[in-house]
Amino acid sequence: MPQWFKSSYSGGSGTECVECAFAPSGAFIRDSKQVSGAVIPAGLEAWCRFLDAVSTGSLPLSSANLS
Repeated sequence: MPQWFKSSYSGGSGTECVECAFAPSGAFIRDSKQVSGAVIPAGLEAWCRFLDAVSTGSLPLSSANLS
């Protein structure tokens, strides 16, 4: 059973968007409000590229996506 976690940036008031769980092959992502819903697997290379893009600010986001 995966150990799911929310970002430390989540508000904790039920407004969280996603949860993640680590796996030997990468990570799993799911909607924190629908824990029995779909789970998206991310391979190790894709997960590492995503984390790198987030940490370096190179992930293209528009202000519309942040609300």
